[in-house]
Amino acid sequence: MGSALLVGWGLWGSENLSIFAPASPSAASIRELALLVFAITGLIFVIVEGVLFYCTWRFRRNGADTGTEPPQIYGSKPIEVAWTVAPALIVFTLVLVTTRTMWEVEIPQPEPAADESALFVTVNGKQWWWEFAYDHYNGRPLSFVTANELHVPASSDGSAHRVYLTLKSADVCHSFWVPRLAGKTDLIPGVTNHLWFQTNEPGLFLGQCAEYCGTQHAGMLLRVVVDEPEAFGRWLAAQEQPSAEKPAAAEGRAAFLAESCVNCHRVRGTPAHGSYGPDLTHLMSRETLASGLLPNSPENLRRWVLDPQQVKSGCLMPAFKLEAEKRERIVDYLLSLQ
Repeated sequence: MGSALLVGWGLWGSENLSIFAPASPSAASIRELALLVFAITGLIFVIVEGVLFYCTWRFRRNGADTGTEPPQIYGSKPIEVAWTVAPALIVFTLVLVTTRTMWEVEIPQPEPAADESALFVTVNGKQWWWEFAYDHYNGRPLSFVTANELHVPASSDGSAHRVYLTLKSADVCHSFWVPRLAGKTDLIPGVTNHLWFQTNEPGLFLGQCAEYCGTQHAGMLLRVVVDEPEAFGRWLAAQEQPSAEKPAAAEGRAAFLAESCVNCHRVRGTPAHGSYGPDLTHLMSRETLASGLLPNSPENLRRWVLDPQQVKSGCLMPAFKLEAEKRERIVDYLLSLQ
């Protein structure tokens, strides 16, 4: 498991995960607030430590010290007023700027409209992976589900594509966090939260669950792929299609449908309608397996089917100990799910 986690983090490569490199308006608001707080608290630190070091040096013990206690001074109304009013003003300022930032970041989620080029996705946090149910785009209803890799359209100067996420949890508390796109937002069982962002920067943005959620919390990684609008449209059209039946994988398809895989996984266009595990309809269109831990390659897919516990210890998929021939047929079928 440790090696798989290292591989997962290695997939992140040199991607920037800093909140100080925002790629969306909401992330920029959070950065501005963080810089202001750091500046104020840094100034307080310098002043307090400066006074401390000065007093330590100025009133240090020396050879002429008689050992008697110096005169004690009690009460100073100006000083007492100063150290009461100054902190109150600082806290009041921080409350004001924090409230302003919250108003900028936590905007109400609108209803989908035909004239609005927005994407609406429902995010379900599950131990230990992410489910993305695409609801609406440009006012058009969508009805497909994918996992772990969230594709969204990039905005441009002439067209803003806001992304509205509805956040839910199927089991325990999780937290959705992609540092360069938005702040942390919790996914709580029985509670629905919302999050939005938009970005002009196409590319890959990385994040992960930011709330301890069990054994594989560190392995609940997250990838947001921002596509150009035309590329996103093509991806959307491909994802809406059911799985293609390929004659070369017919035996593997039959083996897959005959096993208990269908109780947990969905493959649209087949009798497999499970929803407990990730939707596998277009499994091979994803770049990673196991919620970002492994590159999505035939070798890693075989490792996963052979024994998921060796890859992601504690995950809720057991090793089924399939016969080698049947396992290979199932892997061949999964590899055909483009």
